[in-house]
This record gives sequence, structure tokens and C-alpha cells, in this order.
Amino acid sequence: MNQSYTPLFDAMSDLNKKSPVSLHVPGHKNGHVFNEKGRALYNSILGIDATEIRGLDDLHAPEGAILESELLLADLYGVKKSYFLVNGSTVGNLAMILAACREGDKVLVQRNCHKSILHGLMLANLQPVFLQPIYYKDWGVAGGISSEQLEEALAVHSDAKALIVTNPNYYGLGEDGLSDLVLLAHEKGIPVLVDEAHGAHFQLGSLFPDSAVLAGADAVVHSAHKTLPAMTMGSFLHVQSDLLEIDKVTFYLQMLQSSSPSYPIMGSLDLARGYLASFTTEDQNHLIKRISDFRAELANLDTIRVLEAPLGTTVDPLKVAIRSIRGLSGFQLQEFCEAENIYSELADPYNLLLTLPLVKADQDFPFHEVIQKIKQATKNRSGEQEEPSVEIGIDGGKMTTLANPYSVLKQKSTKPIEFGKAIGSVSAEMVIPYPPGIPLIMTGEMITAEHMVNLERWLALGSRFHGGSLLSSGKLIVYESSQIG
Repeated sequence: MNQSYTPLFDAMSDLNKKSPVSLHVPGHKNGHVFNEKGRALYNSILGIDATEIRGLDDLHAPEGAILESELLLADLYGVKKSYFLVNGSTVGNLAMILAACREGDKVLVQRNCHKSILHGLMLANLQPVFLQPIYYKDWGVAGGISSEQLEEALAVHSDAKALIVTNPNYYGLGEDGLSDLVLLAHEKGIPVLVDEAHGAHFQLGSLFPDSAVLAGADAVVHSAHKTLPAMTMGSFLHVQSDLLEIDKVTFYLQMLQSSSPSYPIMGSLDLARGYLASFTTEDQNHLIKRISDFRAELANLDTIRVLEAPLGTTVDPLKVAIRSIRGLSGFQLQEFCEAENIYSELADPYNLLLTLPLVKADQDFPFHEVIQKIKQATKNRSGEQEEPSVEIGIDGGKMTTLANPYSVLKQKSTKPIEFGKAIGSVSAEMVIPYPPGIPLIMTGEMITAEHMVNLERWLALGSRFHGGSLLSSGKLIVYESSQIG
């Protein structure tokens, strides 16, 4: 197929050139009616912010330009079916879980998953078995799961109906044995669902971590907007297996996605697919050299350390994790960099994560300026942060389940409880440091001493949270103990 063709964007552009008179939604009427305060910034995009009029097709029943664009996307990734998503990877994660599983099914889930995976488990009323990931002490973060761990889990939980994996983690670390996980699951006849939000560009090949699509996963979700040049909320969902029914996936996407999808987002997905398809070997070589030079310049600074990929992993070149060697926490490092107008992807207690652009050979990016500003941001700065300890991290190899099924927990009442009394209670909320959006405590999970040590560590370092509505007052929401069991 002609991957330089962008059928949806072309249809949008052709319509815009006609200066059409809008007597349909949205209310800004191609930009004719808009708050003057924002017109200068928004005006260039309002002309293509249309709806399902003739020539622009319908995301939920595509038969024209959108269908052509999705066929091109499936062809690029080599899968049976691909979908444009306008509600982010969240909706892809929800749809693939609902399509693959039936209520009450037991599923194996990588513990350090995104909250949207957990929401999918709740919506489907599944019985998750959480697999604790490998912990990389030098980084102070969790990675993926091992094939040995999955073998054990499949032996203990032979009735599992699906495996849900995150690849790579938020920091770009991908386990080298992803295809082994897929093979083990397929030997048991269960589908592998992969949240590969940060890996839409892995299709480029060996310079990047293993692609879940190439590893044979049955359904893969990509946040195109994270690493490809697409608008925020623009994502892909790919299906390439008979273990998932296409009709079910389509049904749940129609249920969960907006009935008024954004054409600017969809058009940007069409363009992003064309951009990735046009990435040449010369472009890849240029990209890797630029990033290697950037990492080398960072490493030459006497205030920070650039983290290297742990043994058994490949780190995405677009992700660069740095750490102060003068005792600054990742949050402090982020604050000082923002004072120099350098805005990072995330900070954690130890690290600052930078997400670099997928630039081509003929494109520029101010890499050297970033170096100089980080140098200035960290000059004469020091703190008291210690190197990460495994005691503050995650003990890999464990398998954990919920205290009660989601369907039971939904019927229970809750109460607040002080931190000091929380151990042994069952959490009635997710507590999620954000970013990276990985739950520290899950709804339905028994709160342990390890949970509380980690929580107080994140709080002491000023982390932001989703959930944990009473954290500021030193309390958690738990289920009434008399109703659990």
C-alpha cells in the first residue's frame, strides 16, 4: 500500500479549501464564532474541527477516508485490524480487556500497570492475579515480568483466561524476553494483551525495545501522541489474533469512545502514521547519533548521572533518565529545570525523565540548548536524597490477589482511617503517584507495611497523586472491616 497517502487528512484539507459554510455542529462554525481571546491560537485548527459530514466518513462505521486510513495503519504494523482512538490509550485498554474476557474470568496482570488497566478489570468484573515485576535497584523503578515468573503463574493459575502486560515501562525499559511471554501464554491458549503506550515507534526495528506486535501479542495499544507527532489523546489499537473477536472489539470501542470524535486528532493520527512509514534508515541513523551525542553531553556534566539500561533490558533511545549526583531528588531537579523553561516528562523520588523527539535527518531540535539549561539549573545545587534502596521498591516474583472480587467490593461501605492504623485494612481507593500513573495501592488490595513505607516516601518528596482523597490529612479510605470476607 502507498504509505505516503493520507486519505483522512487529505479529505479534511480538501474540504477546508472550499471555505464551507457550517450549519452543523460544532458551535464555533469553522471558527466564525469564537472567543476573541483565543482566536489567534485556535484559528488555524478550527477550520478542520468538523463532524461526520459528506466526505469525512464516520469513525464508528467507517467506509471511506477513515477506513482507508485504518487499513494503511494495519498494513504498516502488519496486523489484521487497526483502529484510530480519540480517547487515548485508556479506551484501547478498556476495549481489549472487555473484548477478551468474560465476567468472573481470572486474568494474569503485570502489577505495575497503568490505572486504565485496573479500570478495565473493574468494568469487566474480573479476578486479577497481580504479578510483581522485576525491580531495578539502580533506577529505583519496576520493569516487566520474567518468563520464569509467568511459567509459575500459569502453573498455579491454570484457569487464567488472559495475560495483560505493560511494555515498555514509563521509563522506556523493555524486557528482552517479550516474545517468550507471548509463546508461553499461547501454549495455554490464552491471549496476550499489551499496553504498549510508549512504544508506537518500536515498529522501526532493532534500535528500539522489542515490539509487542512483532512479538506476536494478540492486542496492542499504542499512544501515538506520546512518541509520534500526533495530537494529545490520539492512539492506536491493533488486533492480530483469532483469540479476540473483531466484532467485540469494535462494539466496545463504539460504546466507550465519544460519538463526536475529534477530526483534528484523527487527522493527526493519519499524518503520524505517514510520518512513521516514511522514516528511513538514514533518518534512524541520524536520530541515534543525535541522541548519543546528547547523552554524552549530559554525562559530561558534573552534576548529574545518565542511567543506563539494566541487564536483560533495552532502553528506548527516546527516553533519557537522569539523576542528581549531589543529593537532589527527582522532584527538586524537575523544579530547577522548569525555572530554566525545561519541562520534563516526569520526576520521581530519584530521577528526572526526558522524552526526546523522533526527529528525521532534515529536522532540528535544540539539544545543545537543553544541555546548557540543565547545566545552569543544577549549578551550585545540592540536597540530601539517597540512592534508591530495594526496601523502598517492589519485591519481584510475588503473586497477589484481591481480598474480595470487584463485584463484592462494589456493595461494601467505606470509612477513612489514619495511616498508623491502615495496615491490614482493605483499600477502597487507588492511590496513584502521577505521573507515571502506576498504582501504589489498589482498590481491593490488603494494605501492607511495605505500602505505607512507600506511600510516606512519595509524600515526603512532594509527589502528586490521583486518588487518595484524604492523603493530605494522613488518612486512607478503606472498606468497613466487618463487611470484608
